[in-house]
Amino acid sequence: MDHSPAKFVLLLMAAAATWSSVFPVADARSAHAVAAGCIPRERDALLAFKHGVNDTEDDLVSWHEGNQDCCRWEGVTCDNATGHVVELDLGWWTSFLVGQISPSLLSPEHLESLDLAYTGLCDHAHRLPELLGSFKNLRHVDLSDTLCHGEAPPQLGNLSKLEYLDLSVPAITQERDLKDISWLTRLPLLSYLDLSCLDLSSVVDWPLVVSMIPSLEYLDLSNCSLPSAARSLPHLYTTNLKYLDLSRNYFGHPVASCWFWNITSLEYLHLSNTNLHGPLPDALGNMTSLQWLDLSNMGNRTTMTVELGNLCDLGTLRLDRSLSSGNITEFLEKLPKCWSNRLQELTLKSNNMFGKLMNSMGQLNNLTMLDLSHNNITGTIPIGIDKCSYLWHYDLSYNHLIGAIPSWLGNCTRLWYLSLSNNLLTGHIPHGFASCAALLTLDISDNHLSGAIPPGLGNCTNLGQLYLSSNHLTGHVPSKIGMLGHLFDLDLSNNNLDGMITEEHLLGLKNLEHMDLSHNSFSGPLPSHFGSRLLVELSLSYNYFSGPIPKYICQLEFLLVLELSYNSLEGELPRCSHESSLVYLLLSNNNFSGKFPSSARNYSRLAFLDLSRNNFYGTLPSWIVELVNLKYLQLSHNLLHGDIPSTVTNLYCLRHLNLAKNIISGVIPCSLSKLTAMTQANSTKHGTHKSCRSNNYGVMKNEVLLVVMKRQELKYGIIGFFDVLSIDLSLDNLVGRIPEELTSLNGLLNLNLSWNHLSGQIPAEIGAMKSIESLDLSRNNLYDDIPASLSNLTYLSSLDLSYNNFTGRIPLGNQLDTIYSENPSIYAGNIGLCGPPLERNCSGNNGLEHVNQQKSEKVYELLLSFYFGLGSGFVAGLWVVFCTLLFNKTWRVSYFRLFDKLYDNAYVFVVVIWRMINFKETTS
Repeated sequence: MDHSPAKFVLLLMAAAATWSSVFPVADARSAHAVAAGCIPRERDALLAFKHGVNDTEDDLVSWHEGNQDCCRWEGVTCDNATGHVVELDLGWWTSFLVGQISPSLLSPEHLESLDLAYTGLCDHAHRLPELLGSFKNLRHVDLSDTLCHGEAPPQLGNLSKLEYLDLSVPAITQERDLKDISWLTRLPLLSYLDLSCLDLSSVVDWPLVVSMIPSLEYLDLSNCSLPSAARSLPHLYTTNLKYLDLSRNYFGHPVASCWFWNITSLEYLHLSNTNLHGPLPDALGNMTSLQWLDLSNMGNRTTMTVELGNLCDLGTLRLDRSLSSGNITEFLEKLPKCWSNRLQELTLKSNNMFGKLMNSMGQLNNLTMLDLSHNNITGTIPIGIDKCSYLWHYDLSYNHLIGAIPSWLGNCTRLWYLSLSNNLLTGHIPHGFASCAALLTLDISDNHLSGAIPPGLGNCTNLGQLYLSSNHLTGHVPSKIGMLGHLFDLDLSNNNLDGMITEEHLLGLKNLEHMDLSHNSFSGPLPSHFGSRLLVELSLSYNYFSGPIPKYICQLEFLLVLELSYNSLEGELPRCSHESSLVYLLLSNNNFSGKFPSSARNYSRLAFLDLSRNNFYGTLPSWIVELVNLKYLQLSHNLLHGDIPSTVTNLYCLRHLNLAKNIISGVIPCSLSKLTAMTQANSTKHGTHKSCRSNNYGVMKNEVLLVVMKRQELKYGIIGFFDVLSIDLSLDNLVGRIPEELTSLNGLLNLNLSWNHLSGQIPAEIGAMKSIESLDLSRNNLYDDIPASLSNLTYLSSLDLSYNNFTGRIPLGNQLDTIYSENPSIYAGNIGLCGPPLERNCSGNNGLEHVNQQKSEKVYELLLSFYFGLGSGFVAGLWVVFCTLLFNKTWRVSYFRLFDKLYDNAYVFVVVIWRMINFKETTS
């Protein structure tokens, strides 16, 4: 139910009118009357009613027989003259009463006001009791937010004196409906009617019914599932209607066809979130009593063609996300031009408006709120609104404004919200901001501002949010920033700021929750004290900070994000002994060393851990399974060794695992199939396991999560990350086969096992990984055929099988052909492969011949290696002997003597044998 200021004022007016009519001579009567006290019969009836109420909090403790005067009971009001109970209020002030409304409550027959709001006082079937229609004198009935189900009883139509009726329910329940409201036409004095959040979807003729209640001034039918507001009424009995709320109903028809445009008495008209479309009717220009008009969130489907110049009482005009387009200059010309212009609130957010803001906006000198954000407005910020005596909210963000920030904004001493972000503004930050003592939020991020941060900002001591990110600011951060004791958001990221951040900057910031200094050129050690113990986010990445992380980090018990990546920090991580609330621990690209940090064992809520590109060593500990919330584990480019512990596969929530470029050895665990968050069935944002759910992911705004995929490093924010499931075990020393079980991870988008010593075949069911987009198995010892199921991977856009020992025919498939045409090296280094798209044919037994040829070539290579080794050994031995003889005289003399002796013996032997042969021949 919308408890807006306008509704509250009208409620007070209605109540005042009601009671003035009820007691026109109350003061006169009370002057002559003696306090009559409580009527015994009515006291007994109230006690009987109390017996049916479950009053666990003793709200009705004053209701007892010992307290004879029931007019003094809490929630009971009597007539001063007669003593009759005229008002029974058991609503909002109680602690939620539950029970049954007994017929005894009818005894106070003079009851004029009954308030049962926010109670569970119903009949025996938990419905609104029908006996409510028997209170003949009731003028005020409030049954809002009760826990009674079913329809409101039509017997309420018997309350002919009723002036106020509230049957609304909470928007989150909408458990009460009305199929018939025709009984409302029997309430001629009804001036206030609230049916908000009731289900009226079956009440087609509701415009006709409400138009026949002649005294109606206030009507709230918001969020009632009304079918339509398009109705042409022959006669309109409701001529006093001042407040009409039809918001949050889906009408979906032209806005000009609505039934109420001729009610010129309307002061408040709320039509937001009704999906009305088309041009606004000319009749709107005649509704001169209108003070509040809310047409926001129409889905950019309406157009403003009507002149509003005569709506001199209009104080609030809301059109956010409603207009299809329009020229801002022409629109402003349609606004009221009365000398007593009362327009205070003008919001035109997200309306595709173009054009320039003219200096004639000075006529809007009573504005308190101006929101023209998320449009296509060009030009400079106008100076015509410089007499901003009442302006407290000024938002021109997300446009195409150029030029400098005008100094006149410093004159807006009541300004507490200023956003000029995401424009093309240039120049320096005006020093005039120093006089904005009331300023709570200053957002001038995402512009082209230059120069230094003015020290005078330290005088804006009420600042709670300061956003200067994504500009070209230079110089040091002024130490006076430490005077902003109310600051809870500080974002100076993506600038050219330098120097050191010291305790002087931070000690006064006792309420700071978010601090982002990333993407600057800050240097030196981190401050030993961060001032606030309330820090939730600390982002200092992409700077030149050096030295260790201070021990003070352990005292930040609310810290969810610690982002220190891309600095020159070193040493080991602080060993925090107590439980930590950290969700993000991002420390990549530093010089940290030591074993895998044991303090991480205390980070039970940790979901994102990035220690990549450091000098951590040792093995991956088995206790890592205790980090049950881990979704992102990035440990690449370190010195980790040993096997992949089987316990890592019990991290049910894990969506990204990267152990690349370490010294990891052993086999790939078959139990990787237990990473169920990487399956299609569980690849939704939070998975299905209860430990995977958290509400703290949205605290991270920047794109800081790195995924190496498709031969490039991709950065993701927290939203995009949940769509990228990845395993990267490349550049390690893994051996053995690729587990067949791995193919059950059919939600994976990226699998990289390249540059290892894997052997065996590619799993035949690789085609079951339907979601995979990038697959890299290159630089291993895999062999045999490439599975035909590979061609089933219709999302595959990056593939690398090069430098393995694959043989046989390459699978056919349009997707594989497309990938090859973009990168012809995907099969390189596999001489046994044949068939398209390669030029090597597989005709007949050619494939087998290639296999035999490969085997022959391997045998030849082995023989060639043997003979090469034999020859090399002979040459090496010969040179050893030669060098020995050359440099050792004794050995050389002995060698040649031995050689001469062998020569003489051989000569004698040959001569003797020769003579013997000749002798035999001559004697024969």
